[in-house]
Amino acid sequence: MLVSTDEQRRPWIVGVSGASGTPYAAAVLRALIAAGEPVDLVVSRAARLTILDETGAPFRDGHWRDDLAKWLGNDLSDADVVHWPAGDFAAGPSSGSYPARGMIVVPASTAACAGIAIGLSKDLLQRAAEVNLKERRTVVVVPRETPVSRGHLLHLVALVDAGATVLPASPGFYAAGATATAQQLIDFVAGKVLDVVGVPHTLFTRWTGGVDPAQRPTGRPSDGPSAARGPLAT
Repeated sequence: MLVSTDEQRRPWIVGVSGASGTPYAAAVLRALIAAGEPVDLVVSRAARLTILDETGAPFRDGHWRDDLAKWLGNDLSDADVVHWPAGDFAAGPSSGSYPARGMIVVPASTAACAGIAIGLSKDLLQRAAEVNLKERRTVVVVPRETPVSRGHLLHLVALVDAGATVLPASPGFYAAGATATAQQLIDFVAGKVLDVVGVPHTLFTRWTGGVDPAQRPTGRPSDGPSAARGPLAT
């Protein structure tokens, strides 16, 4: 379908691959929707199994809006979300002329990273990511798997060379401390993703410099739990 330029909607495309870590995808989606951003969603076939395994929620093409609302725990009646089946190569995001702001792949499996890096385009997720790279749009890839092989590292380097931001799902503890909940750590990673794409959020407390005097260590930082907490603390 052709759309005139004055009616163009420019969504963020969110691709969910089959890697473990679907709570990261849910946090990113919730934050984008809460910010009023339009979203195009592509969920790979493997990701459907992972979502079901990690959350107990199914994700079906024919019931995608209801299933997405259950997965996110949100009312989506006013959300600007479009779903594209992963096998639909005629979908809007498969073309560079389709208006989009960029793409986020979260979580990004090793297979998805490899496919995007070499231009395999085996499904719509990989094709859409390749399209956004060639169009020089913002692309954020969130790998989670650890440890990583040399081959995976080379694929990540290739993605960086192609213009993507590789943002591993590695949460910082300085925002919430060592007693941070799983959701706080998930939100930290999601917040870093939104920082890259320029969408305002309040998912974590930002570091502003300085340390509470009550937390200042009396000896070396390694001497105990009273050590300074911050992004550069050692």
